Amino acid sequence: MAAGSKKVIYAALAANTLIAVGKFVTALITGSSSMLAEGLHSSVDIGNSLLLLFGTKRSQRPPDELHPFGHGKELYFWSFVVAVSLFSVGGVLSIWEGIEHVRHPAVLGNLIPNYVVLALAAALDGYSLIVSLQEIYATKGSQTIWQYIRHSKDPTAYTVALEDSADLAGIAVAFLALFLGERLGIAWLDGAGSIVIGAILVGIAVVLGRESKNLLVGESATRQLVDAIRQAVSSDPGVTGVGQVLTMQLGPAAVLVNIDVKFKAQGSLEALEDAIRRIESRIRSVDPSIQHVFLEASSLQVQ
Repeated sequence: MAAGSKKVIYAALAANTLIAVGKFVTALITGSSSMLAEGLHSSVDIGNSLLLLFGTKRSQRPPDELHPFGHGKELYFWSFVVAVSLFSVGGVLSIWEGIEHVRHPAVLGNLIPNYVVLALAAALDGYSLIVSLQEIYATKGSQTIWQYIRHSKDPTAYTVALEDSADLAGIAVAFLALFLGERLGIAWLDGAGSIVIGAILVGIAVVLGRESKNLLVGESATRQLVDAIRQAVSSDPGVTGVGQVLTMQLGPAAVLVNIDVKFKAQGSLEALEDAIRRIESRIRSVDPSIQHVFLEASSLQVQ
């Protein structure tokens, strides 16, 4: 993981810790269901940041006998756990809490503390979102944000960005639920706000879960990298054709390449070995993330 990605996680962790404390204290004082849902949301975000840091550390362990290609996919596993956590602890509990408060609405106390905490939370979440977006824009190139999420091999930055976006949306919902509930005298709007916040979290969790699952089960490298590998091999003077280029993302910065190569007839065994070494070197030079290269020869001939 790049240093920028760790900065994104640490910024989110610090912001969410301060926010969670404020939300829970305010929910305890005022009895607001929306604030309690927001407190649960921020608590889940804290746990998720810790899980991403833990996954990052585990993924950086060197290869061993049981894991000859390294442990890079551990980050993808823990990213999937983050999605499950966001869905169950954040989304489902918030919806359940909201349903209970819609069925049994409570009269809220002074709402000024709620508004103050929500404003501070918006500022802190906004800062965390800016940090994560800066990391995304530094690496996404010409892709849109959605394309970056779909094709990125490092889930940390976009996970934090999506969580922060959900935070800000939840804050807006909580504010509207409290404000309109007070002005219109409709107590159950507070519970309805909690349900909407939970639905937002479930939606974000589904997106994160799908992307993490794709990486976990063996997603290929980007199309641009595959094309660059094919071009590098096909331009070698000892090659007459290139068949399948199979790749697998083993981690944010680790790619396995298995390529079918048709060689020209070589003058000697030594020349053939040189051609193989040269092609492997060409492939590795395409991108530093290429760590494992396997050649399948369609035609190996020595004159």
